[in-house]
Amino acid sequence: MEEAVRKVLSEAQVASYRRDGIVFPIDLLSRAEAVALRRKVEAVETRIGAEMQSRFKIKAHLPFPWLWDIIAHPMLLDAVEDLIGPDILCWGSSFFTKNAHDPRFVSWHQDSTYYGLEPPDTLTAWLAISDSTVESGCVRFLPGSHDQGVRHHDEYPEEGNLLSRGQTIAGVDADMAVDVELKAGQFSFHKEDVIHGSNPNRSDGRRLGFSIHYVAPHVHEVNYPEATAALLRGENRLGHWGADPVAKEDWDPECLDFLNRSWERYKAAQQTA
Repeated sequence: MEEAVRKVLSEAQVASYRRDGIVFPIDLLSRAEAVALRRKVEAVETRIGAEMQSRFKIKAHLPFPWLWDIIAHPMLLDAVEDLIGPDILCWGSSFFTKNAHDPRFVSWHQDSTYYGLEPPDTLTAWLAISDSTVESGCVRFLPGSHDQGVRHHDEYPEEGNLLSRGQTIAGVDADMAVDVELKAGQFSFHKEDVIHGSNPNRSDGRRLGFSIHYVAPHVHEVNYPEATAALLRGENRLGHWGADPVAKEDWDPECLDFLNRSWERYKAAQQTA
């Protein structure tokens, strides 16, 4: 049998993703492009007087064409295609920011606890907009912890946890974790059911990351029937996803309104799930 022809990822990288639930690092943006992206993000933060993650939730890319350019970057989509096939939907994106000497952290968890997708097969690209290192609190994963069902999560909402519900898997052996260090402009891929978390930022610099969530069309949202996504490549087969609006300009009012309504719908689904 012939091996599949890969567009970006090597066979070894694909095997790593299947085996470990993660693969990294993968190059995407040049250092200059990453710096330019960071400036745009921080210009928005200056305008709103807050971090991106506090205002633009679930579908952070919606109001900004330059973030659409990131989620639909041809090289990124080629890499996504290597893992999930030619029909690609993006149902969400989020920022995860830790400032210099920031005590905030992310507890050990599986994304499947709150995504509400069936099958639980989101492919997340985590793009480093600034360098993400052990010192700055990079994401940590437990290789091979995926595809074994959703583990029990306690909920410990607490100050400093970037997960709003504080969902936490007890008894994780942190010594088995892999630190996913990325240079600005690089990204990692991970499966939604792999266990991961991150430590506080103990560095002098800011750690700024952008996570993008992709699915193939057979994956569907079970918590609410009106789920939407952006079709970025191929066909939206099976009709599980409505269409997201596309930003025509920065601060696109239709997209801002849609983002707000999507967040409220998501929160309501979380309360009843």
